[in-house]
Amino acid sequence: MEPFIRNEQYNFINAQIKNQINGHLSVNDIDVLNALKSLTKEKVLNLFSELSTEQKRLLSEIIQVKDKAGAEEYLSTIHPYVIPFKQVSEQTIKKLFPKVKKMRLPSIEELDFKALSYLGWNDKGTNRKYIIVPHENKLIGIQGKFNHSSHKGICTICNKHEEVGLFTSEKKGAVLGTFIQRGNYICEDSQTCNKNIMNLEKLNDFVLTVK
Repeated sequence: MEPFIRNEQYNFINAQIKNQINGHLSVNDIDVLNALKSLTKEKVLNLFSELSTEQKRLLSEIIQVKDKAGAEEYLSTIHPYVIPFKQVSEQTIKKLFPKVKKMRLPSIEELDFKALSYLGWNDKGTNRKYIIVPHENKLIGIQGKFNHSSHKGICTICNKHEEVGLFTSEKKGAVLGTFIQRGNYICEDSQTCNKNIMNLEKLNDFVLTVK
């Protein structure tokens, strides 16, 4: 069976598992617990527009999870079917940011590409943040100034309460030679942000805003 689960879907499944385990710990009524498991299964299956019989069977096994050990076993079973983020090389990154002459590149060999909905990293020496994200069936590069905030806030991309900073990007205005600046508070740690993403709506909105 080929990989068919995206990162944000895997994160959503993980969150549903945690809710189900909490139900086992707090609910004594078997009918209520069965309803919770049925709802969990329905939510997970509804993440996908099409599923083969084998894929549906694999995902449906989520209702068997009762505790942390069961969760780890189930997640290890579905993890091989997570679609990795498209592999990028240093050369690819440089092509996506052709105007940047000196760039601090991410440690590609240390990345878990199955845990990415987008690739982002900080260059603290220049106070800039770089983002690579799929858009319209290709990878695009987004860059901007990044100023750390002294307070936690809601990230524009993952919509979670995290350590954030102000990401300010520029795009061409309607009048020749003019530029429009757009600012968004996003996670300082892009790996944490990727773990938080459970749907792509906010990420896609962010791309459209700054592109």
